[in-house]
Amino acid sequence: MTGNKGTNKTLQREFHLLAFLSHEKFQLLIFLLVLLMYSLTVCANLIITALVCLVPRLHTPMYFFLCNLSVQDIVYVTAILPKLLAITITGDNSISFLGCMTQFYLYASCVATEFLLLTSMAYDRYVAICIPMRYSLIMQKTVYVFLASVSWLMGATNGFMYYWFVSNLFFCDFQEINHFFCELKAILKLSCSSFESIKIVMIVTCVIIGFIPFGLILISYGNIISSALKIRTSAGKLKTFSSCCSHLTVVVLFCGTSLSLYMKPDSGNSQEMDKLLSLLYVAVTPLLNPLVYSLRNKDIINAIKNIKKSIFLM
Repeated sequence: MTGNKGTNKTLQREFHLLAFLSHEKFQLLIFLLVLLMYSLTVCANLIITALVCLVPRLHTPMYFFLCNLSVQDIVYVTAILPKLLAITITGDNSISFLGCMTQFYLYASCVATEFLLLTSMAYDRYVAICIPMRYSLIMQKTVYVFLASVSWLMGATNGFMYYWFVSNLFFCDFQEINHFFCELKAILKLSCSSFESIKIVMIVTCVIIGFIPFGLILISYGNIISSALKIRTSAGKLKTFSSCCSHLTVVVLFCGTSLSLYMKPDSGNSQEMDKLLSLLYVAVTPLLNPLVYSLRNKDIINAIKNIKKSIFLM
């Protein structure tokens, strides 16, 4: 069968996401937990986005990156969690080929974008803490807009590249994706085509968009911690260490789980564990990002208070 015939046949079929339907007793609990995480994630990230856009005091490189991260997180969770909620509450786990590819494209784009945005944010904090006298000179508007633009562009390119590879595969009659969304490794298990080239591309992109940015983040925070040790006041040290530890926790949670899932060898008994680990970077991390990076920040809290005062005075 030719590639074109395989592609045409694939476009007319649908897949079935197994999600967590095998755990019948926990469907309501899963639905409520996912609904809570999704609602809080969208609300928290919308608040951050609105505040950064509306409050002039927050028009700085750090909050610009946070705004981009919030928008990315909203797109990320909205691409995946509503479908999981629908599957859990209705039991209808079918998804069209186009719907699956769209979800997969958004997922692949957002994961790459988040890696690069987190790297840009770590660099921004490194410059601010380690070389504060040169901060305004280094982090000019053209620089931080360029870093954010490159993050989105590389993310979109990564998503399109994988979309093109996967959409041109020929899939067998077996249509069940053993995951709660259209995840790359789960999709490839349904293919009757050879996908060795995709595995090579996956390793290369994991290194370029995954391990290298993760390493740069660790180097940045290592320098920040080194600078923090030189702070004379214990309060200053405590504040810096507290911020670094919370930031690193989220970074390790996102980068560690996503990279480990794609770099570890396949195992027939690990699919359920893979689903649970995927929830950490698909649902938990986007919820933690605004809480750790923004909503604990005094500038954000003061901005919220000022807006509340303005509303009540109207």
